[in-house]
Amino acid sequence: MDHYRDFKILNDPDFPPSMLMNALFTKLHRLLVKLESIQIGISFPSVKQDKPFLGNILRLHGTLDALNELKKENWLKGMRDHLQISECKAVPTDAKYCRVRRVQVKSNAERLRRRYLKRHEGVTESDILSMIPNTVEKRLSFPFIQMKSESTGQAFRLFIEHLPAQETAVAGVFNRYGLSQEGTIPWF
Repeated sequence: MDHYRDFKILNDPDFPPSMLMNALFTKLHRLLVKLESIQIGISFPSVKQDKPFLGNILRLHGTLDALNELKKENWLKGMRDHLQISECKAVPTDAKYCRVRRVQVKSNAERLRRRYLKRHEGVTESDILSMIPNTVEKRLSFPFIQMKSESTGQAFRLFIEHLPAQETAVAGVFNRYGLSQEGTIPWF
């Protein structure tokens, strides 16, 4: 990942930056799925880990060829007026490296109850309420993107964590969100 490209959300009186970032990220995700890409990583250079918003810059990381491949696609339809887009640039030589990953907590009480009822016969709904109380739910405080599942149509939050910067790069595969559990992206 020796190149990057920034997509900065511009101020708009009609749309909050978080809504525009959600739309931009959803478009990127669809493109990465279409291209079956595992070579593009993302980061949010203006993120504040203690705030729910990822900031106003989405940075794509990859090789020059991989980023130019994205450039050929018409994936920004309807977004260009809301963005300032940089050219592909070489990563600074003094950049550190950061892992940007998805964080999930599997503790939604209602979902856990439904799952348990499907797997265990003879359990009543009143039994399940005492077995899995609402207090099992954990709330994440990480910044997130609000998305809608293509398969189920349900809205969900994609929580994203930027781990502390490190001196060395780690190779890894990036998922269709541009995130990796093991790989790093340049951080500067």
